[in-house]
Amino acid sequence: MSTEVPPPNSEPMLNAAITPELIQKHGITKDEYARIQTILGRDPNLTELGIFSVMWSEHCSYKNSKPLLKLFPNDKKDTSRGYGKVLVKAGEENAGVIDIGDDWAICFKIESHNHPSAIEPFEGAATGVGGIIRDIFTMGARPVALTNSLRFGDLDSKQTKRLFRGVVHGIAHYGNCMGIPNVAGDVYFDSCFEGNPLVNAQCMGLLRHDQIKRGAAKGIGNPVYYVGAATGRDGLGGAAFASRELTEESMEDRPAVQKGDPFMEKLLLEACLEMMAIDGLVVGIQDMGAAGLTCSTCETASRGNTGIEIELDKVPQREKGMNSYETMLSESQERMLVIVQKGREAEIKAVFEKWDLHAAEIGFVTDTGRMVVKQHGKMVVNIPAKKLADEAPIYHRTATAPAYIAEAHKWSPDSLPVPNETFLASALPKLLAEPSIAEKRWVWEQYDHMVMAGTALEPGSDAAVIRLRLDNGKEKLIALANDCNHRYCYLNPYRGGQIALAECMRNLACSGATSLGMTDNLNFGNPNKPEAFYMLKEVVTGMADACKFFDIPVVGGNVSLYNESQQGAIDPTPTVTVAGLVEKREHITKQFLPSANATLILLGGWCHELGGSYYQRIMHKLKTGDAPELDLDKEQKLHSALLQTIKSGKVLAAHDLSEGGLLVAVAEMLFAPDTTFGAELDLTDAPESIRPDVLLYGESQSRAIVATAPENAAVIIATAKSLGIKAHIIGNSLTATDLIVKYSEGSLAWKTTELREVFTQRIPQAMEM
Repeated sequence: MSTEVPPPNSEPMLNAAITPELIQKHGITKDEYARIQTILGRDPNLTELGIFSVMWSEHCSYKNSKPLLKLFPNDKKDTSRGYGKVLVKAGEENAGVIDIGDDWAICFKIESHNHPSAIEPFEGAATGVGGIIRDIFTMGARPVALTNSLRFGDLDSKQTKRLFRGVVHGIAHYGNCMGIPNVAGDVYFDSCFEGNPLVNAQCMGLLRHDQIKRGAAKGIGNPVYYVGAATGRDGLGGAAFASRELTEESMEDRPAVQKGDPFMEKLLLEACLEMMAIDGLVVGIQDMGAAGLTCSTCETASRGNTGIEIELDKVPQREKGMNSYETMLSESQERMLVIVQKGREAEIKAVFEKWDLHAAEIGFVTDTGRMVVKQHGKMVVNIPAKKLADEAPIYHRTATAPAYIAEAHKWSPDSLPVPNETFLASALPKLLAEPSIAEKRWVWEQYDHMVMAGTALEPGSDAAVIRLRLDNGKEKLIALANDCNHRYCYLNPYRGGQIALAECMRNLACSGATSLGMTDNLNFGNPNKPEAFYMLKEVVTGMADACKFFDIPVVGGNVSLYNESQQGAIDPTPTVTVAGLVEKREHITKQFLPSANATLILLGGWCHELGGSYYQRIMHKLKTGDAPELDLDKEQKLHSALLQTIKSGKVLAAHDLSEGGLLVAVAEMLFAPDTTFGAELDLTDAPESIRPDVLLYGESQSRAIVATAPENAAVIIATAKSLGIKAHIIGNSLTATDLIVKYSEGSLAWKTTELREVFTQRIPQAMEM
């Protein structure tokens, strides 16, 4: 192969003047443009400028966040249990892979589609699901579960309702049509997300160790195939679009939102899995996600230390007259790039003909190290692949702590009047009706969460559990949960990042699962602003420190910056998804009480803080104080106590304490799917120095409630205390639907049927208006 670097052809469109205004419109700085000129040894043409624009965007290159992401551990130190080893690390491929034992593994990842969903909520969310599914099956895994993490503005605003309805409908449409169960997630509502909703989609797949596929273009002369749907003009510049703030102008940038076809993706999924099952046929495979054909060609070439040459005339196109700029930057959905072993072309064509899909040979692997694109036989792009894919400029931004943080930390609950019984009683129904706390059945009932018949613990509890049937007759039980309290991250980004991971792991432990690994979606504001970058830096540092402490590898994820609108920046929101393993079916534990007359035990001690709580927000309209304290050692001991008592068979139900505190957690345990129970709580053992509002509604961390038969209570308490965890019997469940609470200064009472009504109806009623 020739190693000469000929100039691109001289078509007028390609030689249009590259003006400073055009460079700026593509999000390229002056220094970056000078770097491009040095790389090419000349000025780029318009298509090449567009290619650099998308590949050097934050969405594709992580140029503002890569130094921070290196803080995350990407491997597991302790694999003595026979599972947990990281087989594919973060950044190596499209998604990470973790061993679950018996030569099987799970592959999982989360990504954002925030900006597209703000413009077109249905299509933005739907294609977000489609994209993350492709990331999973391109690894050779069959997708088996979906989750999502969503953030919206005030639920009572028309704009939020429109976005909320469209996003949930889009997620449901794509996942349901694909036949993949959507089993878990979290949804928060806050005014900081009013102009910039967050839509984070996660997918998990199952595969054997020997089924892992790589996205590298290897083998000089091997043919390069384009498979799947034809290319259109939708999604042009989507990666660059996702790397700038939303403004009035960008809100009208509808061509940047892709259109999805889940039925086409279902065909593509089955065809690709069948193709990859043919021994030795597939050399490398990459989905066409962000930056489309551009990203898939240069990244596979870079990973393979090779080059790729393609001819755009051979690319299937659904619109006439598409030029090279449009074809290379299109983010049309349901497409993959496959490098095939030379001489076996007939085999891939036969598979895709069977599934009635395109399988077009569009190029070949070269030894030049360059990404070469031709159209009409003339060269239109000639760029070094590694320079484009792996050597984008890296920035070390200035970080400045926002002044409000230090001021907020001076706040104390003592600045509030001590509430009387009437005020305290009014708080519980209001908290249960807070949309971020209220039941999310309106959301997950739109998802098919039972398809594949493997959902062992359905949405609504602390975590979902999926039963994976292996071809050797065995099964694996995998738990999944999503978490992130943005209020904590706003008030204390370092600690808020740690709490996101700790709470997610706590949810898994309450469900009977040992945590394996994490994927995250870092949703933040503009990194060029020192205060916004400070939040990102502190959150990532906190999360990384917690991951190292708990020995939780980060197997991949996504960074979504520039989440700012005319209303301002969002709160820092590092969405966390943790996958865990449940060793036996009998260990699966729900948060709901199965019967009355159970003893309720508080693990982890009494609450002693109120900063950042939902009680503070709902009852006092405040967002101040410090995030709750977090002792990682105590948190780890709590997980051990939960798992040890669950495995002993003595736990009837378990539920972590988070938003809303003790009484909200107890109420949620009483709202069983088919029955509403009552409970009688005696909290008079709590120190009198603890204010009643702090005791009942504070959100101190590393706490959970377990329910057990009365005769087993002593054993659970002894086990917890042996591990260094405080344990208190706080009451028992009742057949009668009364919730009665005694505390040192008085007593409170509610009808749990009435509490359940406000908890279950808040979101449906809002969406009917």
